[in-house]
Amino acid sequence: MIFKQLFDTKSSTYTYIISTGKGREALIIDPVIDSTSEYLDILKDLDLKLVKVIDTHIHADHISGMAELNKVTNCQTLMGENSKSEVVNVKVKDNEKIKIEQIELKAIYTPGHTDDSYCFIMQDRVFTGDTLLINGTGRTDFQNGSSYEAYNSLFDRLLKLPEEILVFPAHDYKGNKFSSIGNEKKNNPRLQVNSPEEYAEIMDNLNLANPKLMDIAVPANLKGLTLEDMK
Repeated sequence: MIFKQLFDTKSSTYTYIISTGKGREALIIDPVIDSTSEYLDILKDLDLKLVKVIDTHIHADHISGMAELNKVTNCQTLMGENSKSEVVNVKVKDNEKIKIEQIELKAIYTPGHTDDSYCFIMQDRVFTGDTLLINGTGRTDFQNGSSYEAYNSLFDRLLKLPEEILVFPAHDYKGNKFSSIGNEKKNNPRLQVNSPEEYAEIMDNLNLANPKLMDIAVPANLKGLTLEDMK
């Protein structure tokens, strides 16, 4: 299997390229538009055909590469059924399977960071978007976020996965590349709570500034901006 984890330094975003092997079909999770040429070069070098692009949610800190990759490669664009993105042509439901050749991902609805957040389980790993980060969790104070829904998504869905499942988030700000469900259960400070109310108390008092690109990125990602649109 080909598995590449790429990092956008400007937005601290992780993007994932996945395929069964050279000369085969591929999918990309959470692409950043500024890195489109890098993705295309990798696909070309490995003789991969991009067939699906997935965004875990409508991002507020960068412009997604989904629309541009769709324009260039005519790939399918996928998000959860709650997404309001105009560029998405396949909306998946909770527990629905996404397949490319022998690779299968299971979509799970995990609202809280945003109301359209989904995670995707693939074999021994889970792509958690901004729902579960390494030693952290995604903020819940914009885009119809909810600390109570986030708690349920974390404790009733993600943390019930086997502890050996690897965690690959959409962001990291300290150089971490992956974790595991077991490690996050034990060491993630935001998960050391005993009730939804206790979790909400933490999340509702973070007092974080809005992402710098929020006013640009959210409408751009809802519409589906390409590089041509940005000129």
